Amino acid sequence: MKNTLKEVGNITVIKNRSKLNYVVLVLAVLIGIGSIYYTNLIANQLKVRERDQIKLFAKTLETIANDNSEYNENVMLLFEEIVVANETIPVIVTYKDGKPKLHKNVKIPPGLTSDETDEFLKLETEDMRAQYAPIVIANKNDIGEVFNYEYIFYQDSLLLTQLQYYPYVQLSVIAVFFILSYLSFNYSRAAEQNRVWVGLAKETAHQLGTPLSSLMAWVEFMKSDPELRNKELTRELDKDIKKLELITNRFSSIGSVPVLKEENIFEVIRNSVNYLQTRISSKVNIYLHEEDELVFAKINKPLFDWVIENICKNAVDAMSGVGVIDIYVQRSQEGNVIVDISDNGKGIPKNLLAQIFQPGFTTKKRGWGLGLTLVKRIIENYHQGKIFIKSSEVNTGTTFRILLNK
Repeated sequence: MKNTLKEVGNITVIKNRSKLNYVVLVLAVLIGIGSIYYTNLIANQLKVRERDQIKLFAKTLETIANDNSEYNENVMLLFEEIVVANETIPVIVTYKDGKPKLHKNVKIPPGLTSDETDEFLKLETEDMRAQYAPIVIANKNDIGEVFNYEYIFYQDSLLLTQLQYYPYVQLSVIAVFFILSYLSFNYSRAAEQNRVWVGLAKETAHQLGTPLSSLMAWVEFMKSDPELRNKELTRELDKDIKKLELITNRFSSIGSVPVLKEENIFEVIRNSVNYLQTRISSKVNIYLHEEDELVFAKINKPLFDWVIENICKNAVDAMSGVGVIDIYVQRSQEGNVIVDISDNGKGIPKNLLAQIFQPGFTTKKRGWGLGLTLVKRIIENYHQGKIFIKSSEVNTGTTFRILLNK
C-alpha cells in the first residue's frame, strides 16, 4: 500500500510540475497579448491624432495658398502655430507633377546637391505613399475656381514608430529574463540533484560494506569445509558476493570521474546477459545479436554493466516475466557503437515518453523511479554518449538505443 501511494505521489508531482509549466506559459502569453493589445490601442489613437494634425496642416497650407491679402494676421498665426510647430511628423509637399515644394522633419543626407535632394525627396514620397494616401490641396483663383493641385505626403512620427515596436522589445526583454531565470533554476536544481545522487550513492556503498564483509567471511569459511567447498550453493554465493562487490564499486563511482577503458562491447554485454539469464524469470529469453564480435569502445565496465542490467530488468517487469529481449550491437556509418535493447512488453504511452528518465517517475508498484535516471546519467554524463527511446508502442514493446562515441 505504501509503495502504491509513493508511486502515485511521484507521478502526481511530475504532472503538477508539467501543469505549473503550462500555467506559467499561459500567463506569459496572456501578458504578451495584453501588452501588444494595449500598446496598439494607444498607437492607433496616436495615429488618428497625427492624421488629424496632417489634415489641419493641409488645411492651413490651403488657406495660406488661397489667401490673396498681402498680410493676414490670422493666416500667419495659423502658419506659426500649425505648420512651423510640427516638429515630429515627417511631411513632404509636392506640386502636381511630383516635384517637391517643401518638406519638414525629413532627414536628408548631407552633401546632396539641389537636384539630388529633389530626387531623394521623390523617393521618400513613394515610401510615404505606401503608408498613407496623400492629402490633396486645391489651389483656387480669385473667383474660386481650382487651377492647380498640391499633395501632402506624410508618415508616422518616430515616436509612433517606436511605440509600435515597443511591446515586441518589451516581450523580448521579458523572454530573455525568463529564459535566464529558467536556466539558472534548472542549473541550481541539477546541482542540488547531483549532490543528492552523490550523497545517496556514497551512503549506500558505505551501508553495503558491513554485511558484505560478513558474507565474504562466511563464504571463505564454507570454502574451507571439504563438504561445502564444491557445492553449487557455495559457488553461487561466491558469484553473488562478487556481484555485490561490483555494485558497491558502482555506487562508490557515482560523483567521481570514472576511468574509461577500451573494451569489447559485445563481450561486456554477453557477460551481463549470462549473469542475468540465471537470475530472472525462466520464461524470459535474452538474445544477443551482433554484426561483428569485435566492437570496441571506451567505457567504464562496472557502470556500463549497470546500464544493461537496469534496462533488461525494466524490460522483464514490462513483460510481466514472460517474453523475449533482443540486444543488437553494431557500428554506425560514422563508426559509433549502437546498442539497441528491445522487448515485447506492454510499451510506454506517448504522453509518458518524455518523463521516463526523470527522477521519481515510475509505473511500477514497487520502485523508486531512479533506475533509468541513473542509466541516463551514466551514459550521457560519464560516457559522453546518448540514450533514448528509439520506438515504443503500447502492447507491442519498447526499444532503447544507446550511442557510444567511437
